[in-house]
Amino acid sequence: MSVGTSSAPGAQEAGGPPAASRPPGDLADLGIDPDMLPDGLVVADEQGRVVCFNAAAERITAVRARDALGQRLEKALPLEDLEGRRWWQLTDPYGGLAIRVGQPERNLLLPGGREVLVSARYVRTRPTGPLRRLVVTLRDTEARRRTERSHAELIATVAHELRSPLTSVKGFTATLLAKWERFTDDQKRLMLETVDADADRVTRLIAELLDISRIDSGRLEVRRQPVDIGAAVGRHIQAYVAAGQPADRFLLRVQQPLPDLWADPDKIDQVLSNLLENAVRHGEGTVTIDVTATASPREGEDTGTSVTVSDEGPGIPEESMNRVFTRFWRGSKRGGTGLGLYIVKGIVEAHGGTITVGRAPGAGAEFRFTLPVSAPAYLA
Repeated sequence: MSVGTSSAPGAQEAGGPPAASRPPGDLADLGIDPDMLPDGLVVADEQGRVVCFNAAAERITAVRARDALGQRLEKALPLEDLEGRRWWQLTDPYGGLAIRVGQPERNLLLPGGREVLVSARYVRTRPTGPLRRLVVTLRDTEARRRTERSHAELIATVAHELRSPLTSVKGFTATLLAKWERFTDDQKRLMLETVDADADRVTRLIAELLDISRIDSGRLEVRRQPVDIGAAVGRHIQAYVAAGQPADRFLLRVQQPLPDLWADPDKIDQVLSNLLENAVRHGEGTVTIDVTATASPREGEDTGTSVTVSDEGPGIPEESMNRVFTRFWRGSKRGGTGLGLYIVKGIVEAHGGTITVGRAPGAGAEFRFTLPVSAPAYLA
């Protein structure tokens, strides 16, 4: 977009606002209000005076538009590079090489040391001609820094979680290879069972990382099939009982009739596994699972299916409720990667559903997720 090529600086239409406060050039032609843009936009005319300073630029720079408009660019937007050099003197957009078309995005400093991302586009009347407009975009670095910190924390967590099982696998296999004949069959079996369990742990962690990548990029695929949600919960309970949990610790209540649910059975199993594991590991008393028909969370559908998992433990502190579904939240007890509930929320939302956390009637934690029926069109 060649901004600012259709109106002379200082011109004013009858009954309209001064040119310095209007969207310059093509923005006005397209009916675009600069204040609606998410990034800061600063435009200077051929004389280097600011003719556009939008609301996002005000927010990022803490400079009022009325103070910036009409000022020289270097005064209205005094930027320095990371070495303390004045940016506009260094780049010299008006007196520098006429073949330049702009400046790539880079980190620069505002007065007070606040860091911003700045890029510039040089608009000329003709190639190598004089500068007609200088268009500058500003972006706050805080969102990028949060993303970078999140990625760094993810890498650190994954490295820590991988180190322990891989060290175990390496240690046991090296010992078996070096001293195979010295161990009894029972000792060998115990070592190999440990290696097998640690390999499963690594596999689960890699699967979590893949899920997070797909959720963050919006590429989590949902392969819908008919799902008997009550039977799925029952299978998980049977697995816990087979592993040694008392059968009377679980109470499953399934409302009948339930609407036919179309969902990804593997991903729904993943959601149920995580919520039940949290209730068993961190909760106390009876773990109650209610499966009911409810209103659909999706517009245009009447019915949905809701699953509520609650326990009788200490529950989740009120101040932590809004962080439960964020990355690395582990509550009061350590252990695990803290990624499970983040993935659960991503899976539920990929189905078009919703998930909430609250306090159970018995004072424990209560997780409730609701899925739309999502029957294929040919069954409607």
